[in-house]
Amino acid sequence: MYTELKQAWDELTGPGGQFEITTVDVRGQELRVYKNQPPTLREFWQMTAVHGDADYLVYNDERMSFTEAHRQVAQVANWLMAQGVEPGDRVAIAMRNYPEWMLGYWACVSIGVACVGMNAWWVGPEIVYGVNDADPKVIIVDQERLERFQAVADELGDRIMVGVRCEPTDGVTPWSEVIAGDAALPDVAVDPDADASIFYTSGTTGRPKGAQLTHRGCVANVMSVAFATTVQNMALAKAGTEAPAGSQEATPASPAALVVTPLFHVTANNCVAQGLTLAGGKLVHLYKWDAGEALRQIEAEKITTFSGVPVMARELISHPEFATRDTSTLASLGGGGAQIQPDLVHKIEGEVATARPSTGYGMTETCGIITAVGSDFFVDRPDSAGPAMPSFEAACFDDDGNRVATGQIGELWVKGSQVIKGYLNRPDATAESITDGWLHTGDVARMDDDGFIYIVDRKKDMVIRGGENVYCAEVEAAIFEHDAVAECSAFGVPDDRLGEEIAAAVVLKPGAELSADELRTHLGELMAKHKTPRYLWFLDEQLPRNASGKFVKRELRESLDLADAT
Repeated sequence: MYTELKQAWDELTGPGGQFEITTVDVRGQELRVYKNQPPTLREFWQMTAVHGDADYLVYNDERMSFTEAHRQVAQVANWLMAQGVEPGDRVAIAMRNYPEWMLGYWACVSIGVACVGMNAWWVGPEIVYGVNDADPKVIIVDQERLERFQAVADELGDRIMVGVRCEPTDGVTPWSEVIAGDAALPDVAVDPDADASIFYTSGTTGRPKGAQLTHRGCVANVMSVAFATTVQNMALAKAGTEAPAGSQEATPASPAALVVTPLFHVTANNCVAQGLTLAGGKLVHLYKWDAGEALRQIEAEKITTFSGVPVMARELISHPEFATRDTSTLASLGGGGAQIQPDLVHKIEGEVATARPSTGYGMTETCGIITAVGSDFFVDRPDSAGPAMPSFEAACFDDDGNRVATGQIGELWVKGSQVIKGYLNRPDATAESITDGWLHTGDVARMDDDGFIYIVDRKKDMVIRGGENVYCAEVEAAIFEHDAVAECSAFGVPDDRLGEEIAAAVVLKPGAELSADELRTHLGELMAKHKTPRYLWFLDEQLPRNASGKFVKRELRESLDLADAT
């Protein structure tokens, strides 16, 4: 089937192919692009008006059609421009995965305004940093976020606030006022290389970095997501491989997906929501992750695609109600944000009657996926992330910047139209991460003869906890803010449920006293809850160091017993 995969790949990406690849000059670099992709997300959104009265956004008992969504998006866009928001400006969204999130997003990108996806878990200091870094003219918040923003309002400057599902509040414009009316979408020319969104990701200093995702990159990512499914299906058809019994008959014509990861990340926004939107699919929002509720929605809404972090798929198929709920419409089950363990690949294949396992490996810095793999290919190579999509050049490099041979381990670098423009206000970080158009992923990998990529480890000192990136330097900086702390080192430890958990070893100053509860309370005032270490050790001796004086995390990880942690 790998011979057939190459044949299908060449047919689809060659001259006249549906996903024909060409190269264009992008900011001085010759980069791979899909020849037939829409130029910007504005045109992308406008193309979806043809879906008319089909369900688009679903939340609890609320349902919104594409027609109504287009009306509201146009009205929001007009309202923003009436407030003085212009192409090149920024608008921040800070809320749960309510339907209004996507409406605000489409309104922004349709008028050349960058949507700043603010982490909904951020607390005071993180909110202040993000707002002052991105400098949005307008901030759209829900009730929870409004209260957090109000607590630090004096540090945020003069911003226009819009409240979604909020109690009436002075100085906050209700969403109902924003969407009142029936105006046409403003006629605005949008540059394909303008910022479509600013999504924050962990950085080398411990401070989040605002990745600048362009329109060209975001549209290319949707093309890549569509290509991954198309090329694999074509290859399997050429090889004469049949889909699981019943899957084709059970799957409805219109796709539907659960939105189970945050929309301020590329997994939910760029890979799930945008792809389903283009296909005329239905996006079903959950208030928060709950496997039982997810199963109920899969049955009720005839969900075809489920893409979350691996722990979600694991909890779904191990839930007591899994056997009693109708999941026959599921055609794909998997996700990204962390590597899917091989045992989970085989469990999905063996225990879910219709759904095939799938995964994508990518980054905020690539507007979504770099690789994708599913169905028979994933079952055959469950430890692989799949081949790089056609919009990328991909290679592994050694520490001196030399390409390594096929099968050898090195840092994965990628180059293509999906690579971000850079990091907002951080030319130093941009130069460090992108060399002559090549993005240094920070992941150690190898490639086989078929171009399949295998992620071996991460060079970055970063923990991926349930799909959320947690940078150890940020955790350490917050711990060090406590006067009782003399030394600390944060690192990741394996966790069956979340993939990794945060751990930290702490040495107190002589004579100082500090309990685990007191330290966690201290951290809760500085960082989102998910960054607070689950495992803490208070040590009497100094932490192990290398010759340069840096703490040796590997030695700590190997010597400390989780059973002894508090």
